[in-house]
Amino acid sequence: MNQIATTPKPPYYAVIFTSFLHDEADGYAEAAQYALSLAMKQPGFLGYEGVRAGMGISVSYWDSLEAIRAWKEHPEHRLLQQKEQLWFRESKIRICKVERDY
Repeated sequence: MNQIATTPKPPYYAVIFTSFLHDEADGYAEAAQYALSLAMKQPGFLGYEGVRAGMGISVSYWDSLEAIRAWKEHPEHRLLQQKEQLWFRESKIRICKVERDY
């Protein structure tokens, strides 16, 4: 997805995932694409933006904190989360409430 996400009128929520990959991160690109395809099917998913150029920054947009929790606990997503140490040498997740966008 190479476009700015179309989101509804605020408020809504953003999950910001910032990461650096290990030099050897076999299978990561395929897993990330699969995770995005799963996320897009989840209730409350609003959109996604991401870039990887050294540092990776992914932002997913959700209609509620409950939708974010449900995605975090999704069984297939949890399996992918267990592999994060294999792929990322450093990562951080931030959850924000979007109050304005323009």
